[in-house]
Formats: sequence, structure tokens, C-alpha cells
Amino acid sequence: MVVAIAVPLVFFAIIILSGLNILAEYERGVVFRLGRLTPYRGPGVIFVIPLIERMVRIDLRTITLEIPAQDVITHDNVTVKVSAVVYFRVVDPSRAVVEVENYLFATLQLAQTTLRSVGGQTELDELLSQREKLNARIQEIVDAQTEPWGIKVVLVELKNIDLPQDMQRAIAAQAEAERERRAKIIGAEGEFQAAQKLADAAEIMARSPITVQLRYLQTLKEIAAEHNSTTLFPIPIDILSSFMNRHRPAEPPPSGNGGPSKG
Repeated sequence: MVVAIAVPLVFFAIIILSGLNILAEYERGVVFRLGRLTPYRGPGVIFVIPLIERMVRIDLRTITLEIPAQDVITHDNVTVKVSAVVYFRVVDPSRAVVEVENYLFATLQLAQTTLRSVGGQTELDELLSQREKLNARIQEIVDAQTEPWGIKVVLVELKNIDLPQDMQRAIAAQAEAERERRAKIIGAEGEFQAAQKLADAAEIMARSPITVQLRYLQTLKEIAAEHNSTTLFPIPIDILSSFMNRHRPAEPPPSGNGGPSKG
């Protein structure tokens, strides 16, 4: 009698325990009851009726999906290999199960085709220099396509852009030519500024001739300081005359009759 009662109880307890499921904070359970969708459950302890209900676990955390390198022909007919990374998460667990068979595989395939499509509409210079713009464009397109699946694409980042060897050499030559052009422009600007300063100095010296003579004497001083030798340098008499005239006493003005006047 006891055995007859204990066996059904044990069997019933096994069925009850098999229907208990524990979902983490980042998990939800999409439950189908006899094939019909019911509201998703979780987190915590949930009960799924054995043989009647079936549960599919869905992870709500952000998923990192790597896009393998794709052969992209740019708008200016350059073949490059481009790889990227897609960050997305499930915002509606029920639609992620019902609307698409495998949302991970579907999102990956959609991201690959979008990467090739956007890359084909972009020139090589834009592909190399405006990655943020391309990331935003790909993210917008993929997010719009996955929204009916309950998927939110958070971010798309271009990872690697591999160029052919001949194109790498051409870009290196272009960069070197650009650096030479900038160096020549900077040198020309320096020559122009120096010439402008010399012109301003010439105007100042023209208004005050004594500055030319002082500059001449300063040059002699620098030559004597740098070279420990006797230097014979011709000095124009005009330089000394200005100093001699300063120290010469002033002559009295001549009188009208050639002598002192009488009162």
C-alpha cells in the first residue's frame, strides 16, 4: 500500500522538478504552450509545464559579433578587404524567437551584405579617413532591418582595411609628395616673412642713416669675437664723420662788419 502511494508521488515530484527553471537577471524565457506563444517570463524561478510547454532561453546582454573580412570594390574601383565588429542586443525576446529562425546568423549575414553595399558606394579616401561616418551609416541600415526582429544594433566599428601592395605603395608615395609640398610651402612662407622683415628694417634705416653705421660697427665686433686673428677692414670716413661732428665745438656766428659792434 505504501509503495503504491509512494511511486506516484515520486513520479509527480520528478515532473514538478523538471518543470522548474532558474533564469538569471540578463535572461528571459520565451514559452510556447502547445505551440502557441505566451508572454515571456523571468528573471528568477519559473515553472514550465512538462510535455505541454516549451521554453527558449534568450540572452539580453550586448552581443559582440565579428564580421569576417569582406572583398569590397569601392566606388573608384579599388578592391580592399574590410572587416568589422557589430554590437547588438535583444530588446524583445518574443520577436527574436518568432520573427526570425536564428537571429545571430541573420544579423551576421545582414551586416556582411550591408558592409559590402556601403563600401561599394564609398571612395577609397573616404573609406580610410571617414570611418565614423561609415560606421554610423552601416549601423543605421542594419538597425532598421533588424528592428522587426526585436534586435537593437548598438554600434558598428570597422576593424581592418587591407589594401593591395601596389595601392599601399601609391598611398605612401602620395603621402611623401604631400609632406614635400608642405615643407616647400613652409619654406616659402619663411622666406616671405624674412624678406618682409628686411624690407621693414630697410625702411627704418633709410629714415635714420646712423643705424646703418651702428650695424656696420656691430658686424665688425662680431667678426673680431668669432675669429681670433687680425682683421683689416676698410672703414668709410662717413661713419667717423658723424661721431666727429658731435664732439667738435660750435663756432661763434660771424658779425656783420667783421669785428665787434660799438654801442
